[in-house]
Amino acid sequence: MASQTTKLSITLREPEGSRATRRLRRSGRIPGVLYGGDAAPLAFSADARELRHALAASGAVLEVTDGETATPVVLKSAQYHPVRGETMHVDLLRVNLDVAIHAVVALELTGGDEAPGVKEGGVLEQITRELNIEALPAEIPESISHDVSAMQINDTVTLADITVPGGIVLLDDLEETTVATLTPPRLATDEDEIEEETELVGEASSADAGGDAASDA
Repeated sequence: MASQTTKLSITLREPEGSRATRRLRRSGRIPGVLYGGDAAPLAFSADARELRHALAASGAVLEVTDGETATPVVLKSAQYHPVRGETMHVDLLRVNLDVAIHAVVALELTGGDEAPGVKEGGVLEQITRELNIEALPAEIPESISHDVSAMQINDTVTLADITVPGGIVLLDDLEETTVATLTPPRLATDEDEIEEETELVGEASSADAGGDAASDA
């Protein structure tokens, strides 16, 4: 399924120091840099609310416009505030919509609660949460899902079991990449046994100490 392009209006700016960048953020705008293609990197700013909505929208491609030209881009990287989670800076990458690019998309497992192995007490563990793919920019999905509702205890899902939309190529090893496992119900572990033995030894030591004290008396 092709992604829909989301528009984002930007304002070009001169690269500035950290003090000017803080003033920019306080005014409600987020600094960024536009890379890639045959053009030089461009510093820009975008309205914080518009940027947040654009990054949250489904689809990998953004169409940024500076009032004169419109350019298709994808998010290269973003920096977030460690406490508030607000976007602090973004790097955008120019793309050619006719040329496939590498991307990372989220992998979502569905139907886990319905899996027979889970109902029997087994533990479903997702090993791989992101997929490395190659696709045209406009064909990159927000996420890829896989149904695990038929998994039994001791089943393993590999990348070879994942079905992806047409036009998408999985880049990791299909047979060697484990996606999910469903292991048997948890039994008493060696740690539990050691803890029980430690408690028994502790009780025995206390009893011996009490006996020695009585003898001394």
